[in-house]
Order: sequence, then structure tokens, then C-alpha cells
Amino acid sequence: MTHDMANDEALTTPYYIVYEDRIRRNLALISDVAARSGAKIIMAFKANALWRTFPIVREYCRDFTASSLNELRLGNEELGGEAHSYCPAYTDATIGEYLTRSTHLTFNSLHQWERFKDRVAATNVSPGLRVNPQCSVIETDIYNPALPGSRFGVTAEELGDKLPEGIEGLHFHALCESTSYDLAKVLDAFEDQFGHLLPQVKWVNMGGGHLMTKAGYDTEHLVTLLRDFRSRHPHIQVILEPGSAFMWRTGDLITSVVDVVENQGVRTAIIDASFACHMPDCLEMPYKPAITESIEPSDTTPLYRLGGNSCLSGDFMGDWAFPRDLAIGDRLTLEDMNHYTTVKTTMFNGIQHPAIVLSRSNGDIEVLRRFDYEDYKNRMS
Repeated sequence: MTHDMANDEALTTPYYIVYEDRIRRNLALISDVAARSGAKIIMAFKANALWRTFPIVREYCRDFTASSLNELRLGNEELGGEAHSYCPAYTDATIGEYLTRSTHLTFNSLHQWERFKDRVAATNVSPGLRVNPQCSVIETDIYNPALPGSRFGVTAEELGDKLPEGIEGLHFHALCESTSYDLAKVLDAFEDQFGHLLPQVKWVNMGGGHLMTKAGYDTEHLVTLLRDFRSRHPHIQVILEPGSAFMWRTGDLITSVVDVVENQGVRTAIIDASFACHMPDCLEMPYKPAITESIEPSDTTPLYRLGGNSCLSGDFMGDWAFPRDLAIGDRLTLEDMNHYTTVKTTMFNGIQHPAIVLSRSNGDIEVLRRFDYEDYKNRMS
């Protein structure tokens, strides 16, 4: 099959296509930052769990972070490295498997730690505590764990002068697709509030949101920042767990125009995919994805909304300009649809999932998964 899948009629739309070359580019950069900074950089499953691509990831990184038993088991099976788990609340029904499958386990509250500390003590798991530095650098509230009243993490006021006996690590997470300069602000707040506790811990997990693979990210500043932290606290292992950075701009969603409607002067190209079902972050964040075939608008270019094929009234985005009028059958490439996409899809309306395709470095194409009626039926009762 041709490498230019956007124009390949052999595959029926819609489908996600992931590019091995782009994945390797990101993994190489992340590995270089880890080597030069001395930090351990592990992969967060919440952003991407396409395990059939993990043989590529394993060449660079085997350690991971999980926030559910399903993610944890998948990581054990498909990556096989250190398992750093964090869940807002463990229960009597889940804590046993977390302790069996994890190497590191972070607790969200002092109450959770007190409840399960005896069970942790009977294992080799390294326990940590999530702390809240109360430093907000994220503009979108739905992704901001440092909002006033946040349910995430213990404040310095709650902890006081000493960590609970047995705690070996501290974890903070306050970023979302952020810069190294955002990390610097949060790190200042963290050391200001929790620095007196750092002699008591073996590791510090700085969470996710470090978008080091985005064009323009200052990786040199990140390396310097992490080195400086390690020089101040040489006994501490530094851990970062980015999600988006691993799969940033590694895949697209290919979709086709199936109808064009016009209402009160607004033209909508209806596609055979759905923002609500297949690209939910577009509506949640919200953000407007780039479309390869679109152009900068002018007075003469036709403008279109894109409408998804679900019954949700708000399943649309726009506008985009195109060099000519769109027609039924036109294929559109919605860019950067790998991270936080396939992990968040739904089967609302019973709409079929797009297939998942891998474009190999040598030009070969692998269809990793096609979805059918049984996938929908088996999720229902």
C-alpha cells in the first residue's frame, strides 16, 4: 500500500493512522533528555494505550505510570518495566492487585495512606504521597489539578514538619501540555512549601504535562532545571511521566465528507467521524484541530464547519477554509489525533470506531484493529 494514506482509497474511512517514524522521533528526544538530565522519564497510559505500537516504545522506554488496574495490567504485560501507580482512591477490592503489580504506589491523601500503610509495609512497593503545591499554570480549568478546592494531593499545611513514617516519595502534578518555564514556577512552589521534607524521601515524581516534543519547547532549559534540582538534592531520584509528549503529532484521523448542508448561510460538511465520539478533547478543551487540506481563509475561499455523524447537536467545529468547494467523497486529514484521542473515544449512538492503522518506517501499512458490531454489543449488557 502507498505510504500517503490520506489519498489511499484502499482503506475505508474513517481511520486513525499512526506513524512509526514520528513515534521514534519523539522517543529519541525523550531518551536524550532523560540521559542528559539524569531523570527517569516514563510513559503515562492515560494519554495513549495503543499497545500494538508498544514494541516500538519498548526499544526506548519500558517504565510507565498507571491510574487504573486495567492500565497497570496492560503495562505489566506490554512494557514490563517499573510500574508507577497513582489512583485518587484505592479500595479494599483494588489495593491488593495494585500492590502485586506496582513497583511504586502514590497515595492521594493521608487518610488513604493510614488506611493501607500496613498492607504496603508487607510488600516491596515504594510508597509515595501526592502533594499539592497550589501553583496554577493551566488556563483550562477542567485540566487544572491545582484549582482551589482541588481533590488532588495533600497541602503543606496538612503535612506539617514531618512526613508520615514509611513514605518514600513525593509526587506532584500541576502541568498540562506545558513548558519548562511553567515547570520552573511549579517547582519553585514545591520546594518552597515541601523543601524541608525532601531529606526524608528517595524519589520525587514531577508528574506529567511536560510537552518536550512540541516544536519550540526549550529542552535545554528543562535539562538544566532538572540537573539543578538533582544537584540540590543528590540523594533523590527524579521522575517525569509525560503523556502527550510521547505521542505528540504522531498520528492523524482520516475522514471523508459524506454530505454538505447549508443553513442560514452556514455551510457544514458532514463527515463520517464524530468529534463527540472520536475526538472528544476537541469539545472538552476545546481546541480546533489543524486539517492538512485546509488553507488560510480569505475573502474568496469557501468556509465550512465540520459536522460529526452523531445526533449530538454540538457535534461540530469550525470554521475551516478550503481552496475549493468541498464535495461528497473528499478526504480530510485531521492532524495530531493519537494522544488523548483513542483512549477517550466512546460508542455513543452506536457509532462505529475508526480502524487503527500503523504506517511503518519502511512504508508498509498494518491495520492494527478494525471494529465491528460485536465490539459495540459486547460493551452493552
